[in-house]
Amino acid sequence: MYTRRQALAGATALAFAVLAPSAVAAAPAPQRPLVKIVATGGTIANTPNGRLAVDTVLAQIPQIAEHARIEVVDLIRVGSSSITVQNWLDISAAVNRILATEPDVAGIVVTHGSNTSEETAYFLSLNVNSTKPVVITAAQRQQTTLGEEGTRNLYDAIRVAADPNAAGKGVLLVVNEKIHPARDVTKRISVRVETWDSGDTGALGLVDGDKITFYHQPLYKHTTRSDVRLAPNITRADQLPRVDIVYAYADADGALADAAVKAGAKALVVAGFPTGAGTPAQYQMLNRLKDQGVIVIMSNRGGLGRINTENPYISADNLTPQKARVLAMLALAKDPRPQFVAQVLGTH
Repeated sequence: MYTRRQALAGATALAFAVLAPSAVAAAPAPQRPLVKIVATGGTIANTPNGRLAVDTVLAQIPQIAEHARIEVVDLIRVGSSSITVQNWLDISAAVNRILATEPDVAGIVVTHGSNTSEETAYFLSLNVNSTKPVVITAAQRQQTTLGEEGTRNLYDAIRVAADPNAAGKGVLLVVNEKIHPARDVTKRISVRVETWDSGDTGALGLVDGDKITFYHQPLYKHTTRSDVRLAPNITRADQLPRVDIVYAYADADGALADAAVKAGAKALVVAGFPTGAGTPAQYQMLNRLKDQGVIVIMSNRGGLGRINTENPYISADNLTPQKARVLAMLALAKDPRPQFVAQVLGTH
């Protein structure tokens, strides 16, 4: 006999058989992470006929849709040789504003020219107040030219910015399928695409076609642990102290160091000989300026190795001269005492 219970069971089974396929079909696809692009110009968006909007570059990379949703802030369009301290402040403010007010943003990509990409990256790494990924990317060859690598670099940078494993590592620079730390990366070659290198410490990871892999974790201070993050009221370049770089070379005298201080420099970074030294004539002038209250920091022009802390001047550790300048500016803005500057240069 066909009971009422059997009838209900049959109806229920029929309902599931009818509804299940449509329910599965109606299930929304997982939403891709939102990546914000802050565009500043540079070769990555440049053609022989002028700079393109980043939207135009993105249109050449439809594969991005598989990894992230994109929103663009077209902040400035300049070559990286034209980047100023004021631009650093404006880019930093834009990145911090996005991360503070748009919680749905998973990460940020800053498109940039190659020449000063490392300095902008380091400035941001010391000023961004978030653990979310912030990625700088650049290019050596213009759009539409033979062998241009900008579209691939942008694609990889977006993938890294969307990757939760990139969080908490400071600002990153992604180029040529490598992930570099902002503190250590530098541009070493004039026009070849393999120009970026992270010196003694090496790249943090790789961006391959199938996955993103991190092998190292930065230990120095950055972003949320930075001791030199600028106060919110510092919005103009003239609010930051002037720091100049003086180069060591055979038979150099102290004229350039003296001129820099007369022009307003509160600190000097010496791009010394590879051992971390200047000439006797430079020492004579640097000692006189140091006695007058000028901060003197010793780096080295070779770009590799650290400066011994027994050096008569503040050691830049293993920072390149241009990175030491960035850090010194921020340290002096926070606290002009030599002991504070020395501490910061040893920990950031």
